[in-house]
Formats: sequence, C-alpha cells, structure tokens
Amino acid sequence: MEKLLKNKKLLGVIIAVLVLAVAGIAGSGSEDTDTPTTTGNAVVESVSENDVSDVVNNNQNNGIGNNTEKQTENVAGKTTESYKPVGNGGGSVSLDNIPDFSGSPYVAINGNTPSFSANEITTKSYESYSSLDGLGRCSVVIACLGRDIMPTEDRGNIGQVKPSGWQTVKYDFVDGKYLYNRCHLIGFQLSGENANTRNLITGTRYMNVQGMLPFENMVADYIKETNNHVMYRVTPVFKGNELVARGVQIEAYSVEDEGDGICFNVYCYNVQPGVEIDYLTGKSSLATGTTKAPETTNKTETTLQATTEQTTSQPTQAPSIVVTTRDFVLNTNSKKYHTPSCRYANEISPQNRQEYNGTTDELEGWGYVPCKVCH
Repeated sequence: MEKLLKNKKLLGVIIAVLVLAVAGIAGSGSEDTDTPTTTGNAVVESVSENDVSDVVNNNQNNGIGNNTEKQTENVAGKTTESYKPVGNGGGSVSLDNIPDFSGSPYVAINGNTPSFSANEITTKSYESYSSLDGLGRCSVVIACLGRDIMPTEDRGNIGQVKPSGWQTVKYDFVDGKYLYNRCHLIGFQLSGENANTRNLITGTRYMNVQGMLPFENMVADYIKETNNHVMYRVTPVFKGNELVARGVQIEAYSVEDEGDGICFNVYCYNVQPGVEIDYLTGKSSLATGTTKAPETTNKTETTLQATTEQTTSQPTQAPSIVVTTRDFVLNTNSKKYHTPSCRYANEISPQNRQEYNGTTDELEGWGYVPCKVCH
C-alpha cells in the first residue's frame, strides 16, 4: 500500500508537469500584449497599441513624423522620434512648407531645430558629398566640422566650375554686379573644399552673402573658439527639373555641448531683389518696376550674333577672342583686389595677401571688388 501511494504521488507530479507544459505552449500564442513576459531575471514589457498611438500623436503635434520614411531617435531635437528626410535630394524641407520670400534672406524651419539622428552625430571630423544627379545638380552634403579640416591655405581658383544653370550676367545694383556666385554648400572656411563640383551651386549674390554667410561665420567662429565639433548639413532644394535651386536648407548642431553653442535649421532663399529668375535655365530679367537693364558679359554671343547679321555678299570670319590677364594683389579678408603698385596692396598683412594673375571678371565673379584708389 505504501509503495502504491508513492507511485500515485509520482504519477500526480508527472501529470501536473504535463499540464503546466501544455498551458505554457498554449499561452505562447496569446494576443494579450499588455501582459509582461519574463526572460531569466529580466522583465520585457510589451507596448500596447494605445501607447504607440500616443507616441505618434505626440510627434505629429511637434511637427515630427510627417512625410516620413523611417522613424529614428532625434538627438538634436531631444525628442523620442524624428524622421529620415525624403525627397528634394535627401533634404527634410519641402517648398510647400516654405513661406514666400518677403524681404528676409532666410527663415527658420522645423522650429529652428535640426534633425540629425543619433547614428549621424559624432565627434570625428568628416565630409560627405552626394554625386551629381542626371541633370548635373548638387544634392545634400553633410559633415562633422572640426578645427582639423578647416583650411590652412587661401582659397584657390574655382572659375573653371560651371554649376547647373550657370549664367554670367551683371546688374549695376547687385553687390559686386554679378548676379550669380559659385556658392559653396559647405563654405570654404569650414571645410577647405575649393573647386569641388559636388559642393558648388549657382546661387545669387544675395543668398551667398546675406543668407548663407552669416551662418557660416557663426559656425566657424564657434569652432575656433571652442575646438568643438559641429554637425552640418546643407540641402539645395530644387523644383522639378529646374537647374537652379530655389534655396538651400542649412542645419547645424554643436556636438560636445549638445546644441548649446550652435543649433539651427534655416532655409535661405536663392533670390535677388530687383531680378526675376528663370529657375529652369538660370536666365534672368529685371523685375517689374526696376528700370536698370542688365549688363551681359557674354561678349562672345553678342559678337557672333552681329557677325551672322552681315549681308551674305560679304565674307564672314569668326571673331578672334583675346583674353588679357593681369597681375593683381588680393586681400582675402576684405575681398578687394589691387594693382601691384597700389600703396594699399603693400599694407595687406601676409595672412590675407594673395597674388593672382587673371581677369577682373573672374575676380568679381568670386565676390572681389576693386580698390577705389588704384581702379
């Protein structure tokens, strides 16, 4: 009898174990996602559908998560989620969300908060430039800017680069007269990049000097003063197949101090007051109400047109074009050019002095203006 009881107890234990095992198997397919499950000593709490909805709603209220491709952590904005930008060559701005130009060269977007994700932010300096697209247009560029990649030499010649939509045209009322500059997406003073075709776009003098330059100066001064790093992304924004960008988005975030030193997200308008621009081709004309006519520097086209208008009875000959270069002394700080004999040329400090042989058109195309004493 005692042996039988022991066997019954053992059988009972076995049956209990089998029942528990079956229950466990059945429970593994449960849809009760609010019930915590255990793995060893760790407790893994499931996220209910309501919790996910709350996160999404909060992000939408903050302007985050709209037109998104992928959700990631947004360190710069210090929010739980952000977006991987889509469209516009990789940028996070749509022209539909940009107000029309109203007199200010730039406008803050996304609450002036950049959208760098956690895996983008680093303290190791680098630069990344997108390939040109099928129309020869630049796309998004990103860098971690540090003192170690800033230039130690003066900027060289970039006149050989012709960005998409490039036109050479002058207006008397434009600073330096030239409507367009070869605009660095990441400024030379930040990266030392010079004639990089993937970093130069056709930009108005107004956007270059009034829009982009103040932010570039701000970042450069910060890096020099702190030796910290700044995440920096610039996205040219094109509309359709237009060759000239409507503007550029600039995002910046100082890494070591988590944005306390530098933190902005702005859109700079590629416009020139008084000028109407055909963004499809880069051609331009006076805006309505402006009286001064543009001065074109395309002398080759003008001369050839005059030649073809001669009577057919007269022999025609293609005009010979002679480009005369001269020696100049440049002040890279004041952006003025001098003749070598100018008394002010001898007063330029060595770090700002550069000798150059070329034409005034090239110099003025780079933003230099003549010295009023020697010219």
